[in-house]
Amino acid sequence: MRARTDTTACNGNVKVRDSALTPVPGRGTLGAARSPTSGGCTDVAVTGRFSCAAGQVWRCVEYVIVDSSQEAASSAVPGAGCHIPEPHSTGGAVRREEAAAVDASLIDVRFRDPLGYSRQVPWLEAAQDVPFEESPAVRPFPIRHGRRVAPGWWWSSTTGRLVAYGSGVMRTQLMLLDRDPAVVALACRPVELVWREESKVVGHAPQLMARLQGGSGLLLDCAGRSGPSARLSARARVVAAAAKAAGWSYRLAGPPDPVLVANVRWLAGYRHPRYAAEPRTPALVEVFGSPRPAVEAVCELGDPIAVWPAVFHALWSGVLRVRLDEPLHERAVVSVARQEAEAA
Repeated sequence: MRARTDTTACNGNVKVRDSALTPVPGRGTLGAARSPTSGGCTDVAVTGRFSCAAGQVWRCVEYVIVDSSQEAASSAVPGAGCHIPEPHSTGGAVRREEAAAVDASLIDVRFRDPLGYSRQVPWLEAAQDVPFEESPAVRPFPIRHGRRVAPGWWWSSTTGRLVAYGSGVMRTQLMLLDRDPAVVALACRPVELVWREESKVVGHAPQLMARLQGGSGLLLDCAGRSGPSARLSARARVVAAAAKAAGWSYRLAGPPDPVLVANVRWLAGYRHPRYAAEPRTPALVEVFGSPRPAVEAVCELGDPIAVWPAVFHALWSGVLRVRLDEPLHERAVVSVARQEAEAA
């Protein structure tokens, strides 16, 4: 059955690709479709002591669709992240550059205003007043030729806007945050925290920032499969302390469960409101009033080609609930999320 149309933006052009969804007879995966890449350019403006990007490097990246399973993921904001290692000890002595504590009141934040001008102000003041989620990336995302690292754009169902990202791991975390009900706005690398360590100035720009309900914020860095480097660990401790002092939170995220990622990625293909099928929502809630296999309810509601996209959108938006830690298939048990919340 026909699923959806995926759109990828590249240097002002739009490339449209149709992807087909084949009914899955059992537990399994669908193949992947990828789009070509192209390059961009960078303009650099210098303001004060720091250089900032006035332009943006962007490029199409692969878009992979994988059909697996789901489990209504618990909130992506709390928990689930890498442990921030304590300073290493060498011969009983803690390395000075790793152990040094930084007073949060002495930390500045550098960001770009909507006009592209670089600003640097005290972190504790700006964290309460500045809408960082509306700022562009504080510096452009690099393109590493020959490596599977490339910038791209993610359309956020939370904000209804495109969000630039710098790599596949950033896109994955951006996708998980986009589905989190506690998140109200998203941005990639909008701020850089700046502080002094002895005689040098150190800066660190967390890879993602999310604005949470209630007004606080979340800063997030992505660690690789081998864990965070010693340099990232040392800077993560400073950023975590600065975030806590401002009433924010910080997370050093490790690679998420691949089954969860595959499931959320599949649902993300139906995150656009065009799949909401509002007239069907009451019927969806009624037919899934008690937990049951998805295919049985879909067949009751009418033409599966028209109903499945509405079901997937309801699973993405949280109207319906299904396990995301097991492969998704047509007989996965789906229920109304509201019922589980009331039962809890």
